[in-house]
Amino acid sequence: MSGICGYYNYNGENAEPETIKKMIGAISHRGPDGQGMYMDNQTALGLSKLLLIADSQGECKPVISPCGRYALVYDGEIFNYLELRGSLREKGYRFNSPGDGEALLFAYMEWGEGCLSKLNGGFALAVYDSVEKSLFCARDRYGIKPFYYARSGDIIAFGSEQKAIFAHPLFTRRLDLDGVVEYFTFQNLLTDHTFEKLAKALPPGCCFYIGQSVGSVKPRRWWDFHFEEESDRGEVAYAEELDFLLSRAVGRQLAGDAEPGCFLSGGMDSGSIACIAGRAFPHLKTFTCGYDMTGATDIELYYDERRKAEIMARAFQTEHYEMVLQYGDIERAMSNICFHVEEPRVGPTYTNYYISQLAGKFVKVAFSGSGGDELFGGYPWRYYRGMSAKSFDEFADNYYVFWQRLIPTRMLKEVFSPVAGEFRADPRQIFREVFKGHEIALRRPEDYINHALYFEAKTFLPGMLAVEDRLSMAHGLGSRAPMLDNDLCDFAQRLPVKYKLGGLRGTVARLKSDESIKSAGYYIKTNHGKYLLRKTMEKYIPESIRRADKQGFSAPDATWFRNECANYVRSVIYNDKSRVWSFLNPYPVREL
Repeated sequence: MSGICGYYNYNGENAEPETIKKMIGAISHRGPDGQGMYMDNQTALGLSKLLLIADSQGECKPVISPCGRYALVYDGEIFNYLELRGSLREKGYRFNSPGDGEALLFAYMEWGEGCLSKLNGGFALAVYDSVEKSLFCARDRYGIKPFYYARSGDIIAFGSEQKAIFAHPLFTRRLDLDGVVEYFTFQNLLTDHTFEKLAKALPPGCCFYIGQSVGSVKPRRWWDFHFEEESDRGEVAYAEELDFLLSRAVGRQLAGDAEPGCFLSGGMDSGSIACIAGRAFPHLKTFTCGYDMTGATDIELYYDERRKAEIMARAFQTEHYEMVLQYGDIERAMSNICFHVEEPRVGPTYTNYYISQLAGKFVKVAFSGSGGDELFGGYPWRYYRGMSAKSFDEFADNYYVFWQRLIPTRMLKEVFSPVAGEFRADPRQIFREVFKGHEIALRRPEDYINHALYFEAKTFLPGMLAVEDRLSMAHGLGSRAPMLDNDLCDFAQRLPVKYKLGGLRGTVARLKSDESIKSAGYYIKTNHGKYLLRKTMEKYIPESIRRADKQGFSAPDATWFRNECANYVRSVIYNDKSRVWSFLNPYPVREL
């Protein structure tokens, strides 16, 4: 786990040590155990390291090949690095350190870009070749670890966070209105846009190469999701395979000397991981965040999942810690959250902030359940939207309406009237571009579901992972997501939909016959999702948890914002001097 950064100068001018030091300093919170840098003529690389296994302090420096030709900086962890070391030893490579850094560099030296398909883990990396004067950068399949890049004149800079790029004196901040409009439509960023004009996000599963003869960054995809069902092998066979793969995924990520902890909500994903990890670590530390529910009403009364987490902690005999958020905690944390997250994303970010703060007091690494919903079908009521569509175009239009989560498309020009002529973002086209190359024929209900799962894995999941990474690293805490183990993910993609959504055929029949829900689509929250995971874990997870209806990870925002936090909200929305009114129209915003 690290913060990484660097820059490459096309005009041949020498890199400045003070510049790379400033870039490293901007992300030093990501790696409190040590910093290091590498320089070669016009190129500089830097990192700030969080040590999770017993290493020498040499691991706080970029990894240099024995021949001196290659230099590597990387963020993340490679969980199959011991297997890679074995393969590379057979090819004559010799290792001098116990970590995964040498394995990663030697894998690139041996296989080039092809090494990426051999890596099982979350990573962002940059490899410099001092002979070719070239830089190779890549990001993991799912977007577990972040990577941003930007160009200004003859300089290309990169970093784990945008603030590292803007620590370079030649890069200045300018608002990217296309990114802002994109966010205000989807409550997320679906493209490589950020809120900064210069900075782009390298998409998950992508890489790029730059050299003296390559004048621009052109990311290319080295991996993508493919939700394609295989021939049905039967529930028993699938349950046995899932049990094996999930146990192996957690086991892989338990490697190392750092004592792990586990975020424990009231759901199946984190519960399954805590159960398996607890077998290897007696008295595994688990962490739950709850809410003061005073004044909460309706559905918000169910948002506090402490009771469910306590049931599992008792069943698994974990060393369990809880914290309770009050309404005032939002205001107290917001400036720190904005600094670390850098731009708004999906999810209740202040909950991630405080639970990472709590876990960081006890452990250096924590497991999360991220990815379980997107791979195994955790939100049935979302996937059935647009089921009545007769073509891909109709499906995309229906699904687009559902994913307008903040400002309706019809109001965008009014809300952004001060700058209406300055942005070109077309949210509907942005939405459709996600499916480019995956517009399969919609012949069966399963086809609709797989389209929806593809969309969420490509968009919703990276948004959630972005928040998880920033706010765990803000507290010097490494976050691991066993559900995103490569083998487990590959299994989930080929798993027939009926083992993800229990009662699939009955629900489809209801959609066709029940006039009351035809127009709105299926939106009832149920326990139909993640059917196979619930079945597989029935011998481990308490029945009250396995049979519970799925609910998202939510906080009682509506109650707090309308009541106790009302003055705080008004102090922002009704501040006429706020810079947001230079690009937003205050009147429709306040009406909304």
